[in-house]
Amino acid sequence: MVDVRDQIFAGIRDRKYRAVLTPERDGILSGAAEAAKTAETLGLEWKCACDEGGRLKEGVPFAELVACPKQIAMAEEQIIGTLAKASGIATAAKRAVDAAAGSVQIVSGSWKKMPPSLKSMVRQAISTGGASFRICQPPMLYIDKNFIRMFGSIPAALEAVAEQTEPTKIIQIKGMTCPVQEETRQALAGGANILMVDTGRLEDLEACQAELAQLGAREQIQVAFAGNVHIADIPDMARRGVDLLCIGKEIVDAGLLDMKLDVVEEMKA
Repeated sequence: MVDVRDQIFAGIRDRKYRAVLTPERDGILSGAAEAAKTAETLGLEWKCACDEGGRLKEGVPFAELVACPKQIAMAEEQIIGTLAKASGIATAAKRAVDAAAGSVQIVSGSWKKMPPSLKSMVRQAISTGGASFRICQPPMLYIDKNFIRMFGSIPAALEAVAEQTEPTKIIQIKGMTCPVQEETRQALAGGANILMVDTGRLEDLEACQAELAQLGAREQIQVAFAGNVHIADIPDMARRGVDLLCIGKEIVDAGLLDMKLDVVEEMKA
């Protein structure tokens, strides 16, 4: 297939131009290494004044490139495509982490719902923003609602992994097999390390925490909360004593950190 850009730029194809990349709002840069690889693949000169995780300022150029016309056109698609979505996610993650101010750990596990080709980028961007893309570091066992349904109960699911003492054991609390208070007792008795109250209902979180307090076990286990949680909710959730807060869509579905590529001069031979 003929690339129409070869025809368009035929008369100036051997010229070289300098262009700059400028963010259209403040944010956090992510995708820097991939952008450099893309530039190398395109065969253009690339300089970036901002490292992964660095702050971008609206209207202030952070990178420049020198390239022939067709390379410029391809860079506008491919390099911005590499950076804009990743930087949007990193910016949202950083906003969440800043809102938490160290009082609660921010987790964004929704990367698992992304297309396989995007998962690595999304995980990197979440980490770049200072959040975690896993509820805890491996080794871990996440025993979710479907595990519990297949085993028939929380005790049966935990009994199946009882001999695996090394992994951190996370179990979903949803009030699915019995009331939240009873599920909390079962999870504690079965050796769970983290209780994920994954309902989005504050009354379920309060019931779980109250049961742990009554058992004198609040300090020996972590409590996580998920379900339609927004960044604006973080201060209130921190006051409620949650250890881990999962914010999915508002981070992973964050808008692009839009940026533009502008040719600023022709390079003289």
